[in-house]
Amino acid sequence: MVAILDYDAGNIKSVEKAFRYLGADVVTTRDEKEILSADHVVLPGVGSFGDAMAKLNEYGLVDVIKKTVESGIPFLGICLGLQLMFDSSDESEGVKGLGIFRGKIRKIPADSGLKVPQIGWNDLSYANKGRLFKDVPEHSYVYFVHSYYLDAEDKGIVTATTDYGVRVEASVEKDNVFACQFHPEKSSEVGMQILKNFLEV
Repeated sequence: MVAILDYDAGNIKSVEKAFRYLGADVVTTRDEKEILSADHVVLPGVGSFGDAMAKLNEYGLVDVIKKTVESGIPFLGICLGLQLMFDSSDESEGVKGLGIFRGKIRKIPADSGLKVPQIGWNDLSYANKGRLFKDVPEHSYVYFVHSYYLDAEDKGIVTATTDYGVRVEASVEKDNVFACQFHPEKSSEVGMQILKNFLEV
């Protein structure tokens, strides 16, 4: 069973639909017992860092997420879900993230000459090819919607990058924890392969 964390995030339905398409049993929940008994857990996300952390705290999900990670259950953050897994974000100064990984979320510079937010397809380069990218050729295109990007303290966890005026750390992996800045659920066959790979962890 895949447990998708329900904290009023914008892309929950599309993530749920993608996993169902792959044949997974899916539950959207904020119930601790359901989450900790799942085979895989997903933290989706679209919206603001500060608002999302407020909702995770309001629904008591911060401790549940940390227990899930510590228990070894495969855990996937998507888009804002990736950003929340780090310490802090330029978007919401003073708001603490989940701190699962060390690092800061920074704003894509407006002087890059590129539109911010980045909305659209970009290709992936593999920094350290992770398990999510099995059978996914390097330079495959995936779909991004974001104004902020990850600056991880430990570059060893970064599995994929893309370029958008700055080096965007597009995916991370360590042990049972995975995250993507892009939206696999909106990234056609490539995205489905990435989610299938997660289900096989």
